Amino acid sequence: MGNVAIQAVVSVDGFIAYPDDSVGPLFDWYFNGDTELIARPSDWKFSVSKASAEFAQPFWDAIKVTVIGRHLFDTTNGWEGKPASGDQLVVVTHRPLPDEWLAEHPDAPFHTADSVESGIALAKELAGDGLVCVTAGDLGGQAFSAGLVDEVVMDVVPVVFGEGVRFFGSHAGTVLLDDPDQVVQGDRVLHLHFTVRR
Repeated sequence: MGNVAIQAVVSVDGFIAYPDDSVGPLFDWYFNGDTELIARPSDWKFSVSKASAEFAQPFWDAIKVTVIGRHLFDTTNGWEGKPASGDQLVVVTHRPLPDEWLAEHPDAPFHTADSVESGIALAKELAGDGLVCVTAGDLGGQAFSAGLVDEVVMDVVPVVFGEGVRFFGSHAGTVLLDDPDQVVQGDRVLHLHFTVRR
């Protein structure tokens, strides 16, 4: 089985969004460079610095399955049936996906699970030896607390939010990470990759 990574763009003080889910300047680095960065299969195209593209493109391309919570699904309308990254997507939810959404996107490679544990297990099964990416925030924090995360990937933007949605959700307690094996300075972003110490 492949690894599970928790990932997001994050403020210096550890927030991935404001309380109203807006992201302020967190995504500005996606549009401040001259090197193309492509999220597949959504085919979203960004223009980032060369350093950011060299860090993010291989990571994004390695993702086989993304795991998200129901809140993010509802906020993005399920990205119109195309995972932002990876071949398939698992939504952790206690409610079935809306019938109208399923009718509009009958071929969407989306699956559902009723717990973080079953969602990660399903994603790992679907991904085989490929990378599973769980989105940071409440869901990612639950996966991290349950010991299901192998890697931590942060795109740190030089801004302090002061409040909002925490990268690790409601996780509490000390977890040691190995020293970062990747530290890449982009333009208005610092890319970090850690392995969770076992």
